Amino acid sequence: MRDNIVRILAAIAALSENERAILFERLAGEVGFPLASQTALHLHFVSDEFEGPADYAIIFDGGSHGNPGPGYGSYILLREHDRKQSLVRLDFGRQMTNNEAEYEALIAALQGLIERIEETGRSPEDFTVEVRGDSALVIHQVRGDWKTKNDRMRALRNQGRELLARFKGHRLVLQGREESVRVLGH
Repeated sequence: MRDNIVRILAAIAALSENERAILFERLAGEVGFPLASQTALHLHFVSDEFEGPADYAIIFDGGSHGNPGPGYGSYILLREHDRKQSLVRLDFGRQMTNNEAEYEALIAALQGLIERIEETGRSPEDFTVEVRGDSALVIHQVRGDWKTKNDRMRALRNQGRELLARFKGHRLVLQGREESVRVLGH
């Protein structure tokens, strides 16, 4: 149920102010939801931060040759308990902006980690993940620190949030560009 609530809140947060006003008016009319509640309701992504080291770490980066241009990315999945890691290179095969490529790399990394966990018969809900990247835009938009005005970016942000919501906890860390280059090679 918690996953559904996170998805619903992410979807509501993605609505424009006008769409939210219509939603709250309909809720008030159909189920007696008080309109005053909409001003008290903080519609941002629930960050499930946790104490201590994560079970897994993801380092991601994306870019494009030109902006827009052919998109590419890469990520490393790191299992913290034994420091086992795997590097994945991505060629998105289509034109995109740098920011879209950053989001696509994050989404691919989260999907890859979820698949790896599920292949062992476990669930992502059993694990925590720390996500590191040098894209201030992606990190701050996913955390809810910054607004996401562009529809394409909002859809990508919501997809990333839905994947993160599948884990027991997550932490998003903005790291320096030099660290991404050192680890990922671009």
